[in-house]
Amino acid sequence: MDRWTETEAKDWWHARPWVCGFNFLPSTAVNFIEMWHAETFDMPTIERELAWAAEIGFNAIRVNLPFLGWKQDRDGLLDRLDRLMGSAAARGIDTVPCLFDDCGFGGAEPVWGPQPDPQPGIHNSRAVASPGRTAVLDAGLRPSLHAYIRDVVGAFRSDPRILMWDLYNEPGNRMDFDRTVYSQFDAGLEGHALSLMEESFAIARDIGPEAPLTVAAWTTPLPDSDAHPYQTEIDRSALLHSDVITFHAYWNRRRVAQFIDYLQVLDRPVLCTEWMARQIDSRISDQLELFHARGVGCFQWGLVRGRTQTWLPWPDDLVRAHGGRVDRSVWFHDLLDTDGTPYDPQEVETIRVLSGAADGRKHKEIG
Repeated sequence: MDRWTETEAKDWWHARPWVCGFNFLPSTAVNFIEMWHAETFDMPTIERELAWAAEIGFNAIRVNLPFLGWKQDRDGLLDRLDRLMGSAAARGIDTVPCLFDDCGFGGAEPVWGPQPDPQPGIHNSRAVASPGRTAVLDAGLRPSLHAYIRDVVGAFRSDPRILMWDLYNEPGNRMDFDRTVYSQFDAGLEGHALSLMEESFAIARDIGPEAPLTVAAWTTPLPDSDAHPYQTEIDRSALLHSDVITFHAYWNRRRVAQFIDYLQVLDRPVLCTEWMARQIDSRISDQLELFHARGVGCFQWGLVRGRTQTWLPWPDDLVRAHGGRVDRSVWFHDLLDTDGTPYDPQEVETIRVLSGAADGRKHKEIG
């Protein structure tokens, strides 16, 4: 199976409504291991929160899978993924499974089993990577990682509930929010993450899933830099291998519009798979309209305030580096409180209006 042509990618995009989604962990999960582990997989909460999402107007979720879950409990993990996708699909919501992830913001390597409680006051304090940064560097583990890709993609190869496959979240990211290591990119990890990402594309293409493949371009220079936003080898490779173009953008509207300008030159559908951080001016009030007007799909970070503590801000200096102002009275991510009450009712109304007005026959033409 080759990379999709531009025409195939556009046909896929025009066959569906404008994609308006969010990155999903239920509020009772401190990280993706706690979300997917048999003892803490909380289907009642998942059902309740997906129902709230559907009522608001969301039509897609993006969710990370833990390699360790497959290694330790393969049948259970696939069954739980099937149940989650079934619950989402019953509410008109498609799923984007993400197979790998280098965002180990909590600083610890992943362990399959009960997870520690969140550290008070720290954003995403128990986030763990998948398969883990040490595992990415271990050449001897690659056959097992390849088997994981083949098995998961193969199991859901023709599943219509899958919007697209996101093979690797932020390859090369080394931020650690607890230990004040905020440099986004780890050159020592880069080559290993790059090879695993490219191997993931090759293996998935060999299986030939019906849904498109993607990895988001995610590294961008700070505002005072004149550098091209997609200058790392990983970002360039991700853009060249992806059937549909995805990117991450925790920035203000002006800079996000610039990123879209760069990416739409590639003449493929474009989706922003991570955005929305109020304290750095990445806001629903203005950027959701931008995405809708430009024909760009989007997935904000978070739905319900919970154990990830992502309503709290990033570390102060990281907020400031992104042009933001530290104010802990303002939620950083997330949309709803634990009882379903919106943090800002106007945000919910904006989502409802724009997603309700979307029509798959009225996408902006690409190119």
